[in-house]
This record gives sequence, structure tokens and C-alpha cells, in this order.
Amino acid sequence: MHESRPRILLAKIGLDGHDRGVKVLARSFRDAGIEVIYTGLWQTSEVTMHAAMQEDVDLVGVSLLSAAHMTIMPELIRHRDALGISDMPIVLGGIVPERDYEPLKSMGVAATFNPGSPMDQIIATINELAANRQREDVESCITGYADGQERALAGLLTHVQQGREFDNWKPPPGKALTIGVTGAPGVGKSSFIGKLGEALCDRGLKVAVLAIDPSSPVTGGALLGDRLRMMSIRPDANFFARSMASGEVLGGLGPRSEQLVAIMKGFGFDVVLVETVGAGQADVAVRKIVDHTMLLLMPQAGDAIQFSKAGIMEIADSFVLNKCDLDGADATEAQLRGVVGGDRLLWRLATLRNEGIDVVADYVTSKCSAEQPTP
Repeated sequence: MHESRPRILLAKIGLDGHDRGVKVLARSFRDAGIEVIYTGLWQTSEVTMHAAMQEDVDLVGVSLLSAAHMTIMPELIRHRDALGISDMPIVLGGIVPERDYEPLKSMGVAATFNPGSPMDQIIATINELAANRQREDVESCITGYADGQERALAGLLTHVQQGREFDNWKPPPGKALTIGVTGAPGVGKSSFIGKLGEALCDRGLKVAVLAIDPSSPVTGGALLGDRLRMMSIRPDANFFARSMASGEVLGGLGPRSEQLVAIMKGFGFDVVLVETVGAGQADVAVRKIVDHTMLLLMPQAGDAIQFSKAGIMEIADSFVLNKCDLDGADATEAQLRGVVGGDRLLWRLATLRNEGIDVVADYVTSKCSAEQPTP
């Protein structure tokens, strides 16, 4: 059985202007051995709970400094219950008058903390709530998965991550094109995937993402920040994202990544994108579980000698030169093309400016069409 660590989704809902405090919490939780998914500022209740459902977290933590807790928390609970995950606890932290603690508890908030709450107390509460959460069993998830229930897909992924046996059940083969997206830390993989996923959904495709971030070698906790770059203003029924920690797995992947990809494929997605941990030259494991590998680079990230070295440069089926709004893009492209030649595709992008995404999306769409059987 794979060691199961508590997973919490931290959310800033509403119009709070900064997230310094919640980032301190995220790091403290990581240092306590917890896996933390942070979704960023200015989220809505609907998007937050939809993300929590896909991630199948043990609990949701909400940080509010705007004194809007008596308005936002009922809305959050309503969306939670509508998604069929009423067993998922919600905790609240922020500037909350003590007179509101009991009404919040009555409406279903599992715990409320103020800025003076001891960190040990907060972490103990998270661990207790995570340990007591009851999930659907494997058989129920398999049945719901076969019926196309997204909640069941999320639950099934959790069972796989925790090492539970399936009594010889296997997902359908599926038809999804699987694409590995790899590259060094900070090169823009998550932002690229978010924009590419949006463009593919606009083209009528169903997209799933498995996003992997590193686990702490000291505590085993993890800050899973990839989803932050993929959040939208409203849930999209055609886009599914799941974050996971690398654990003790080397090579850029996480525990049972291949099984998780197979389950996503079998659910009926057209494209499954696998985002690796920020990769080094020898992190090449992703090529074994995908059909196509994209390597992201950025200007001034190397020269012709670096680009000629063995390892990650060899496994790429295509190259994405991202952040081309930065200095040095032309020189890097010229050196990269000199090494790559004409055998492998190379695209220039500036993801945050939405420049170049459509060309990549058109290519992926054409690959998906080519994979479809002739009627």
C-alpha cells in the first residue's frame, strides 16, 4: 500500500487583494508532510469546489480576509453538495468574529481559525479531518466511471495512487492521444498546458491533465502548484486536471503514473497531457508512457553544445521555445534549429501573450483526427 498523505486544496475566494498569508500556510503544511494544492487569488466558489472534486482532496481550506465569510461559505457548501462530495470537509481561516463561529459550524464548516491560531493546532485538525474522511469504495467508483461520472474518475485515481487492488479490473483502452510536456523548472509548462488545453477544448476536444510536482525529500510533503496556472473563470466539462506528488519516483514522474494515464484514456478523453516535474537532462521516463513528447525550452537556456547532449533532448518529438517575448529568442532558436534540423518540429511561443498557441493546438488536433479509425 502506497503511503497516503493528507491532501488539502487551499483557496482564496472573492476579492482579497493578496495571498501572502495563505502562501505561508502552504509552505508550513508542506513542511508538515501534507500535499497542498493552491489555486490562487480571486477564485469563485463554483470553480474552487469543481477543482476540489477533480483533485479528490481530503479537505478544502479557505482563506478569507474580506469579512464576507457569512456570504461565501454557504455558497461554497452549496456547490460542494451539488457535486456530490458533501463528505469533503471545509475549513475556514481569516478574520472571523467569534460570534460567527457557531453559525459557521451549524451551516457545515468543519473548523474555523483566526490569525492567532497555533500552527500545530491547524495541522492537527487537518490531519484528523483527512484521516476521518469517508470515500466511495473501489467498486462504486468503477461503476460510476463506466457511467461517465467525473467524480468517480477522481475517486478511482485516488484509489490507484493509494495502491488499492482492483481485482483484475482494467479500464477500456480509450483513443486519447497522450502527450508528455517536459522541461526545466520555470520554463512555463503549466501555463503552456493551461492555454493549450483551453485551445483544444475550443476545438471540441476533451482534455485531461496529469500534473506532477516534486515531493519534499525531507518531509514527504509537496506544494502542488501546477493547477494554479490552469484555473479558469468557470468549470469546463471538457477539461479535467489532476495534481500529484512525485514521491520517491525518479525520472520526472510519480507513483503509478502509467496506470493513472490509462484510466484517463479509458474515460473517453481525446487528449491526455502529462506534465513532468521540472526536468533535468536525465529525466526521460515520460517517453515510456506517452505517444508524443514535447520539450519546452526558453531563450538563453543553452547553446548548441547543450542542445546536442544525450538525454532529454533526444526523447523530444517536438520542441516548444516558450517565452519568446524575452531577449535572446532569435539566437536560441537559430542554435536549436541547427541541432534539431528538419526532422523534429519546433514552435515559437509567448504563452502569456497567447502567441503561437493556436499553431500547436492545430497540430495536436490534426494528430487526434489521424488517430481516429476510418468509418
